[in-house]
Amino acid sequence: MLDFLNDLLWGKVLLVLLVAVGIGFTIASRFVQFRYFGRMFRILGAGEAFKRDKHGHLSSFQALVLSVAGRVGGGNIAGVAVAITLGGPGAIFWMWLVGLMGMATSFLECTLAQTFKQAEGDGSYRGGPAYYIVKGLGKGWGWLAGFYSVLLLITFGFAFTALQSYSVATSFGDAFGVPVLYSGIALAIVVGLIIFGGIKRIARISEVLVPVMAVGYLLITVIIVGMNIDRVPEMFVLIVKSAFGLEPAVGGGIGAAIMMGLKRGLFSNEAGLGSAPNVAAVAYVPHPANQGIVQAFSVFIDTVIICSATAFLILLSDAYIPGASGNVEGIALTQAALADHVGEWGRTFVSLALLLFAFSTILYNYYLGENSLHFFSRDNQKLFNGFRIAIVLLVCWGATTDLGTVFGFADVTMGMLAVVNLIALILLFKPGLRILKDFDDQFRKGIKRPVFDVRQHPELDLDAKAWELEPEDMERLQDLPDSSPARSS
Repeated sequence: MLDFLNDLLWGKVLLVLLVAVGIGFTIASRFVQFRYFGRMFRILGAGEAFKRDKHGHLSSFQALVLSVAGRVGGGNIAGVAVAITLGGPGAIFWMWLVGLMGMATSFLECTLAQTFKQAEGDGSYRGGPAYYIVKGLGKGWGWLAGFYSVLLLITFGFAFTALQSYSVATSFGDAFGVPVLYSGIALAIVVGLIIFGGIKRIARISEVLVPVMAVGYLLITVIIVGMNIDRVPEMFVLIVKSAFGLEPAVGGGIGAAIMMGLKRGLFSNEAGLGSAPNVAAVAYVPHPANQGIVQAFSVFIDTVIICSATAFLILLSDAYIPGASGNVEGIALTQAALADHVGEWGRTFVSLALLLFAFSTILYNYYLGENSLHFFSRDNQKLFNGFRIAIVLLVCWGATTDLGTVFGFADVTMGMLAVVNLIALILLFKPGLRILKDFDDQFRKGIKRPVFDVRQHPELDLDAKAWELEPEDMERLQDLPDSSPARSS
């Protein structure tokens, strides 16, 4: 039954919905992910992003690394290898394409999450699909928002937390011979120390951990590419040819290349699943579109950069032979490829990379679960502390348990989660485009940092406190030439 539901959801329904929303909003927004691609870097720079300050706000960069922590995981290492094995090198081309379209989907869902966010008393915010469903579509859709929150809690808060713990413990055991129970206990202790500090402590840890793990993985890739620079043109030719069925002996032909590329891209970057918007909503920014643009960049980081790094490591090695039936699959192929380039220590490096990727994802999954509980009960600290204790125990249990059935169940609930979110995105296309138009109009008038005025959108029933700027930030905006802030604190 689980296999049937997974095939139905991921093989048919979601592939159609995800691709349709991605392409649809790309066209409707006039290719927003390309128009503002350069601005992604400026928003994150010191002159564009509000930094962490005395008011307790989280910056745009912190929200970005939190979402990257969730998007970048085992799928970037093992999943890409599976896509190449089953779909051939051409799967990478289609993975790139769906990643570029997914940037538009992520812009839409994360802009909506910012628009409908709610202010907390400590300078932070809450938001996500449950919030933009009930506030954007009306209270009559509260049941759908509640259903989404339950699915989010089950899928990410519980199931995927246990699965990531299992991945970390088994990988560490294989690489260093450490018993999974000891790894599980150690991991549970570290996770507990972090999550009891709340979203701000998670953000501070991710702010350091995510860049280190991503840069380290990319650095080894750059070195490998440099060592094999003469084979790079040949690699790109192979990717393009097999993507269009011009290499019949590679993988399963053009159909398999397209299917595996689409699935890998969609599964890896999570655009459309509704998970990243929960994190995107925490940022303190002057306009919702700012964080939409930044979160589109996180899809680019995940799919076009990190996934490509794994693909290059594999395709430039002798561990993978196009069209051969004896290729190893999954994490073993990535380990074998790096070992082929640098020696046996490459296997250990891949295991350590997987450890860091999975650990950061556990922190991300915890926050998603906490945010789903917050939708039902805003101030019940006993409930939140109970959930934190449950997560610590779950991390320890997950490390020592075979979770095959849990994984199959979580795939189904994640598929249902995506269906709910995509339906909401389709219904909220117009508000999303309206917020983008507000940003575009200000930008065209020469306003260097567009600001959001809730008074201009009374029909959206927004939380005005969530869009109050601190006095010093108002002064900074007013000092910028050609800038005319339209809201007040």
